[in-house]
Amino acid sequence: MTDPALDTLLLPLESGEVDLPTGARCLFLRARAGRSLSSLSDFDVLCEQSFAPDRDALQKAGLSVEAETQSDGFDAVFVLPGRQRQEARAQLARAASKTRQGGLVIACAPNTEGAKTLEKDLGDLLGGAEKLTKNKCRVVWQSVEPGRLDQELMADWLTLDAPRPVMEGSWTSRPGIFAWDRIDPASRLLADHLPETLKGKGADLGAGFGYLSRTVFEKAPKVTGMDLYEAEKRALDLAEQNLAGFKGKRAMNGIWSDVTKGIEGPYDFIVSNPPFHQAGKADRADVGQGFIRAAAAGLRPGGEFFLVANRHLPYEQTLGAVFGDVKQLADEGGYKVIRAVKAKGGR
Repeated sequence: MTDPALDTLLLPLESGEVDLPTGARCLFLRARAGRSLSSLSDFDVLCEQSFAPDRDALQKAGLSVEAETQSDGFDAVFVLPGRQRQEARAQLARAASKTRQGGLVIACAPNTEGAKTLEKDLGDLLGGAEKLTKNKCRVVWQSVEPGRLDQELMADWLTLDAPRPVMEGSWTSRPGIFAWDRIDPASRLLADHLPETLKGKGADLGAGFGYLSRTVFEKAPKVTGMDLYEAEKRALDLAEQNLAGFKGKRAMNGIWSDVTKGIEGPYDFIVSNPPFHQAGKADRADVGQGFIRAAAAGLRPGGEFFLVANRHLPYEQTLGAVFGDVKQLADEGGYKVIRAVKAKGGR
């Protein structure tokens, strides 16, 4: 799969516009694996990535990965900012704070995902920005110089994606997380159709900041525990805070992983609002289909799977192939809620 933003990010190195010495210490924020990473082979590279599928791909490529590094003083910091502007600005400020005096911050975004804004923001922060455009993306860079760096702006932006109370203080969340400041309607619809009779040990696949798991605990007193699976560690850390009221009363376990690679079990029930976007905006039905297969493998025979999805996503064939009984419980507001039961014979 091509990654135009990653390819364009490394263009200044390949073109000679940016020159780094062999062995330079480089940090790559929100790093992603790809063939163009070979441009960094002469450098000492640390990748920071809290999204499990990207973490796994980077490690498979032989790169060093941390969810959140404490190191600083890098010769260059590369960054592929998130689409949410508060998070993107926080990432630029973090990049600047991790760069040694005279070192470079290099960032890239697709034209349709805020490239022009990225250039302006980097310029405001570091007192100017060089740029190259290719692959319908824009890469911008500038050195971190004390005389040009806006220290006040950096301090302000560093806090923009910090965890905070949301929804009148009933939840803790942060920018950059899916539906970070609201309960998304799909999850709410699924929560409304979860029975109070759920019992035993369950799992939440794609747990986000913990809404469905907390709802299960609040609604179903016979549930003894939940495993929360989440690819984004930043979300999983929030879920732990949002379920703190049940600590010591119900068993809870946060699992930072790519659900499509499989889950533990066996579980008595599973709930899920699978993601259908990954790095881009295009629908990714294969991710949800991977969640469905993982749920079927992780349930005990007779176990129940409760799924919500956008109405148009083609999940029924996959559900029918791996579950014995499949029933639609709701179809509202563009979303469908489905209950599937694993057959006693295994399927």
